Amino acid sequence: MKDLAIIGGGLAGSEAAWQVANRGLQVALYEMRPKTQTGAHTSSYLAELVCSNSLGSDLPDRAAGVLKNELRRMDSLLLKCAKEAAVPAGGALAVDRDVFAGRVTSLIEGHPNIRVIREEVYEIPSDPVIIATGPLTSPGLSKSLQDLSGQEHLYFFDAIAPIVSFESIDMGIAFRGSRYQRGEKEDGDYLNCPMTREEYNIFYKALLSSERIELKEFERGLNYGVKAGDHRHFEGCLPVEVLAGRGDQALAYGPMRPVGLKDPRKDQRPYALVQLRQDNLAGTYYNLVGFQTNLKFSEQRKVFRLIPGLENAVFVRYGQMHRNTYINSPVLLNPTLQFKERDNLFFAGQITGVEGYIGNIATGLLAGWNFSRFTQNQQPVVFPATTMIGALCYYITHARPEDFQPMKANFGILPPLEDGTRRNRRERAKAYASRSEVELDKFLKREAF
Repeated sequence: MKDLAIIGGGLAGSEAAWQVANRGLQVALYEMRPKTQTGAHTSSYLAELVCSNSLGSDLPDRAAGVLKNELRRMDSLLLKCAKEAAVPAGGALAVDRDVFAGRVTSLIEGHPNIRVIREEVYEIPSDPVIIATGPLTSPGLSKSLQDLSGQEHLYFFDAIAPIVSFESIDMGIAFRGSRYQRGEKEDGDYLNCPMTREEYNIFYKALLSSERIELKEFERGLNYGVKAGDHRHFEGCLPVEVLAGRGDQALAYGPMRPVGLKDPRKDQRPYALVQLRQDNLAGTYYNLVGFQTNLKFSEQRKVFRLIPGLENAVFVRYGQMHRNTYINSPVLLNPTLQFKERDNLFFAGQITGVEGYIGNIATGLLAGWNFSRFTQNQQPVVFPATTMIGALCYYITHARPEDFQPMKANFGILPPLEDGTRRNRRERAKAYASRSEVELDKFLKREAF
């Protein structure tokens, strides 16, 4: 066998290449930059950071910190490079972008088992391969992915609704209930924040006057045949502020329609309402249904806290809108990150539906490990769901395909603690972190890594 191919030299692809090469295999790492640029990148470095120089919290009792500690335990190259390139950032791990990417590039290019090929790949090879091309996958390779998986399993643009913590919702105002009592729970599956006509009008005017994030030029082409600069949106995923611009009743007859529900405090139907749907198994996160948005984060805090019951909302994730190519992993991938219909094809990084730099690195590491095991006739592994890396891979391969959205490391995707002890938020986080450490250590010893 000749070189094993890895397509994409970002965080996931670079980590995967290092892991494969360190297991004695020859790797061909394909990166189309600088010959073909994405519009977001500015250099020819591998593992270039685009959106931020922060890799998130480095505290051991934070979700990102737990995942980082797992990666350090598993000898992640990129975590070592991040440490060497770190800049002061309080409890977070932030890096000098150029030092970080330069260090990764130097080590990857200098590895005797890695050959970096600066060419664009237009079709998925039939030989063993890892696809780690990220959210800005080129049109040619995206078309090949479409042919492989089906158009309905490949997304090109995403508008995401905000998520708030359950603890920050005022349940003296919000009430449980499903429209026309449609729900599995006796009292309804949704939380509802009712509005009077006056409250609705105040919210509507504030929403219309709010500032939006300006899309970059490379983000404006939403699909094939759509030219850059075209601000077309998908009708099924309109930003709430765009829908509001269609008329003062567009929201009241859209995502905020109150039909089939009564406010139990007044025993009458509210003028409008905002529904929140449970977003994780533990019930600690709720998303604002139909509230995809491109408002600036500061505007989201100001405007969405005008919603009765959300005056003190703590935002776990802000709504956002950006070009984002990712496959429908719950339909297409196994937890080993192998394609279900072709076991010599692996995926890693943001194209799988993980979000955040550390999630990309983690899936790159796992894909690299399993890619190596597969090509050496060993059984690929699945990490325990009680570890952060295992929970993340479980989420992207078991979420509901109909509403699958990218997710970053968070405690809400972990299985509940089993000892029944009552804990506050910080104590729960420490318990999750401790369990993760123990379970990962058992797993690594059992698998003889």
